[in-house]
Amino acid sequence: MTALKRIWLVPLVVAVWELTTRLLQDTDFPPPSTIVLRMHELWFSGPATRLFLTDDAIENILPSLGRMFTGWILAAVLGVVLGVILGRSRTAADYVEPLIQFGRVIPPPLLLPLFLALLHAGLAMQVAAIVFGVVWPVLLNSIDGAKGVDRTYTETAIVFGLTRAQQLRKVVIPAAAPKIFAGLRLSLSLALILMVISELFGSSDGIGYQLLQAQRGFDTPAVWGAIALLGLLGYLVNALFTVAERRLLVWHHHARRTL
Repeated sequence: MTALKRIWLVPLVVAVWELTTRLLQDTDFPPPSTIVLRMHELWFSGPATRLFLTDDAIENILPSLGRMFTGWILAAVLGVVLGVILGRSRTAADYVEPLIQFGRVIPPPLLLPLFLALLHAGLAMQVAAIVFGVVWPVLLNSIDGAKGVDRTYTETAIVFGLTRAQQLRKVVIPAAAPKIFAGLRLSLSLALILMVISELFGSSDGIGYQLLQAQRGFDTPAVWGAIALLGLLGYLVNALFTVAERRLLVWHHHARRTL
């Protein structure tokens, strides 16, 4: 019943969309049924042995996901490591904070021509763009989480003779984990957006490349299909991350329910 309460609006919106677009008969706004048929034709009409993925799906969707997750993982490692270090060192944070505040306000798409000139079109340029745009929420949340660790925890760890490395592993990182995961979750959606944008610049495959080619070919259902596919991928990735977060932070969610 809970699931039904959450999704009852979706079929209603789709039905209204279908009826409205059929009445308007505007080629720029095809009905959902046409979009779904085009998506099936492009990506999901392959053999069952390949999970019904077509050649276009394998050649475009999978590389896009590879770029997105590569950039996201690199940004996650970089952001968490630097964030914990800066969060536990006020001196280092004071020196670096102006650079962080300067870098985080620069829109990543504006740097795509720079990355293109330095790294040329290809995987390196696309991953660099994703990393630059994704690292900030992870870094800032990691700094905030590490800085906000209750002093009682660290003092207790010192009393028990834990080394600095043991304090980070057993006290600081677990205490900062809820903030870190919040940054990682936010960065996932940014990684998806930047993946598409980076593929519009000199790419020869990917969902963004297919979207651009469909637009140039006036294939409106394919354009809307690519947009719908990105929405579905975003929803699926977020749902999987939420499940993983609940399993890894089960102690945190249980503590919040008991408050």
